[in-house]
Amino acid sequence: MNEKPTRVKKRIDILDIFRGFAILGIFVVNIVIMNSTFLNQDEFAKQWTSSIDQISEKILQLFFYTKFFPIFSLLFGLGISMQALNMFDKNKLSFSFFGRRMLILFVFGVLHITFLWSGDVLNLYAILGLFTTLMIKRSNKLILTLSAIFLFFPFYDQVFEFLFNILNFQPEIYLKDYTGETVNQIISNGTYLEGVKLRLLEYLSNIPMLFGFLSPIAISMFLLGLYLGKNKIYNSLELFILRIKKPMILIAIITNVYRVIFLFVLVNQDFFSIENYRQTCIKLMVLSDVAMGLFYLWAIGWLYYNSKWKKILLPLKYVGRMALTNYIMQSFIGLILFSSIGFKLYERLSPSETFMTAVFVFSFQVILSKIWLNHYRFGPLEWIWRCLTYKELLPIKKKSTISSDVIV
Repeated sequence: MNEKPTRVKKRIDILDIFRGFAILGIFVVNIVIMNSTFLNQDEFAKQWTSSIDQISEKILQLFFYTKFFPIFSLLFGLGISMQALNMFDKNKLSFSFFGRRMLILFVFGVLHITFLWSGDVLNLYAILGLFTTLMIKRSNKLILTLSAIFLFFPFYDQVFEFLFNILNFQPEIYLKDYTGETVNQIISNGTYLEGVKLRLLEYLSNIPMLFGFLSPIAISMFLLGLYLGKNKIYNSLELFILRIKKPMILIAIITNVYRVIFLFVLVNQDFFSIENYRQTCIKLMVLSDVAMGLFYLWAIGWLYYNSKWKKILLPLKYVGRMALTNYIMQSFIGLILFSSIGFKLYERLSPSETFMTAVFVFSFQVILSKIWLNHYRFGPLEWIWRCLTYKELLPIKKKSTISSDVIV
């Protein structure tokens, strides 16, 4: 089947605003890891005892950690469904098209890990996105049921431990010869090739977290986004937001009460050191964070449709339209800020400084994205992705009649 790009169709601003908001939150979290990797993060954090840094850390825990990854994942699944439905309406729905699209995204992920940063999720998105495309023609009930099962299933740690034993995969061996000090020396003063080696080893060592922790959230949100897309919720989003107002507020209140209790009370209790209790508390915290992320989407939608905040929110759409480009750009900026090929700031910024840096970088991205989109229809990486997917060189200038992608 010869797939052709769809013709001009007006983008839905609120969806791009959601994407832009997700890109902001993801970078606020990622820059913390860029500043100090998981290997040394706990020790590094102990030195920051000032009030502003303590407050910054609590802000991150309460409002950022594990809340924006679900948002981005849901929007990714929604994007897949919107594009699939558009192709289906034209009798052009093709699994090979989506297979090629996900393969290209996977390659982007490999390049991202190798040359910029080990905290990539594009590989994960490509793999799970391929599964999601297989679900496009399945019933809404099955899609929604699977979304809930993937999110609430409690035994991922045991499942992946079993699989790793069968495969004789031992992720802990990859960084066994590294300490926080040696990692600091490589990132701050080592060669670029030493940094490449370290990134690859970090990625391999983080596979349990990637597949045991992030992938269940991702696939659950992909399927939820697919469900919403198949029901064309984007055509009546304002009405939908009003309809779910009470349950969203109620869920936000309940989950936030638990989150506050977890962060300020439970972690200090003696029973928290018991493995089963600790894992149960953490799982409930993750579910509460996911719920908070969904509440963010609802709150932004409500503000967009029901208040003067719309003008304040609109600049986010420029970043959202270039989500892939801006995501990769953030990693490039992080490489320049923290590594030996740039300013060598690794483990030098406090929590408050990393937070402010993220806000400054994102503000720069808003301006840059707006300037770019004044002249071009797609971000540069979005354009490359699109050209490779359709296997032809597509126009990128504004005068083109080719539409922008709806997929992040």
